Amino acid sequence: MKLKTLFPLLMLVIVMVSGCRTGEAQTPEDTGKMPYGEVGFAFITPRALPAVVTKALIIDNEKVISTFRTLDSTQSDPDVVDTWNSRMDDGGIQFNKVRHPPALMLFCWDSIIDKKTYETRLTFSSALREKMSIPTDKDRRGNTGWYKTLLFGLAPEGKVRIWLLNSAGGDNLLVEPVKITTLSGDKLDACRGVPSRIDFNYSIPDGYDPDIKNFIKGKHYPYGSW
Repeated sequence: MKLKTLFPLLMLVIVMVSGCRTGEAQTPEDTGKMPYGEVGFAFITPRALPAVVTKALIIDNEKVISTFRTLDSTQSDPDVVDTWNSRMDDGGIQFNKVRHPPALMLFCWDSIIDKKTYETRLTFSSALREKMSIPTDKDRRGNTGWYKTLLFGLAPEGKVRIWLLNSAGGDNLLVEPVKITTLSGDKLDACRGVPSRIDFNYSIPDGYDPDIKNFIKGKHYPYGSW
């Protein structure tokens, strides 16, 4: 990625942390790794309330900077209706991987149901790494389980929830970030100018796909409690 493309996002996220020092230059490999390898992250939406994540930037807690223009698809969970549940899955991860848990994160996403682009910024505490560094249990094959994947739920009104997925199975663990901010419209900053993957030139609700229109028929926005 060209530096002139990276800097607007990078500078915005770094400014979000007061007193952050990068320390001496080092390669990502010099920072080590988690006991299980890479940390995964995924995005999910409720049934028939789709969204698309278009760009992400992560500074992990070892100060490794990762930018993502190619991301795994945002999955829609058919079992998530009216509210989130504790047994959601990541749908499989190919691209969304970093070396360490995030300290700072920023991502741009297009909500089809809201007809808006959102910019979400998150700050995580060191407790996140602690939770992701301790084995959880054994899975059915006897393998050690870990909280090694972050799942981000994207809902109407630009609402975002976060969970840790237990690779051994069982309930997901809700994560409360130190700070979360979601912007839209003329308040967009780092996501301003990021190409949308959705053509918002449609009317609501007639421009929705039939499955969305059928699902929201008789329901009231935001179609659940998120």
